[in-house]
Amino acid sequence: MRLGVMFDRGLPPEQLIPFAKALDETTVDDLWVVEDLGWTGGVSAAATALAVTSRLRVGIGITPAPLRNPMLLAMELGNLARVHPGRLAAGIGHGVTDWMRQVGAAPPSPLALLEETITSVRALLRGETVTLHGRAVHLDGVSLVHPPAVPPPVLAGVKGPRSLALSGRVAQGTIVPEGVGPAQMPGIMKQIGGSPDHELVVFTYLHTGPGTAEATGHMVAWQAEFLGIAPEDVVMAAGTPEEAAAQVKSLWAAGAETVTVRPIGSDPLSHVTALLSAL
Repeated sequence: MRLGVMFDRGLPPEQLIPFAKALDETTVDDLWVVEDLGWTGGVSAAATALAVTSRLRVGIGITPAPLRNPMLLAMELGNLARVHPGRLAAGIGHGVTDWMRQVGAAPPSPLALLEETITSVRALLRGETVTLHGRAVHLDGVSLVHPPAVPPPVLAGVKGPRSLALSGRVAQGTIVPEGVGPAQMPGIMKQIGGSPDHELVVFTYLHTGPGTAEATGHMVAWQAEFLGIAPEDVVMAAGTPEEAAAQVKSLWAAGAETVTVRPIGSDPLSHVTALLSAL
């Protein structure tokens, strides 16, 4: 069982360095960074976090496949994996459809693009020469000059049934978005299928102490719409530190290998500290 902490997209990017350094001194396993349209770049954020820490695994959650040429993405990931072996996890997903449309990157077949991107990136990171003329990806005899000795795991950040099945088929792990609770986990794992070592990462909001509804209200409403559920059904690690810890433990017990908390508020480390004390 692993515990991760997300650096929230709403925080000023310059706070990532002290945030990462502070987490590196705790028992947290992972630090996850975000690549959402208009906020910050996931690869540059991961590079920053890796450079100022010595222990944490840094996860990218997630790079949208429509915005990333597979060869360029493999070059970036391979570079980080060589400099920081064993400390990178790379998430790739469809991207939010409306955001992809905003930048003229909405693909005709999101499933084909994601599958071909993950397949080709993984092959490139293994040091293979890749030729692929698929429905969405076209690579002709390309390879990395400096492939990593330890290829980083590539995970799919997805939520729909067909995308979950795709993840189980071609990725090394699956990232499940905030709001999913233990009750949904058996169905998700059944849809993924996959190998026994397929890593399931679950993101969840974290807020300890009073004022949870006020602090998380707008984010919960957005996430509920994204998941197609009622706001009151969005599951969070919230309440007292003990209640938040119980929610994290329930996600582990339901099958998540990695639970990554997304602390909400201007003082995220206080919520992480409270959670760790209860765990």
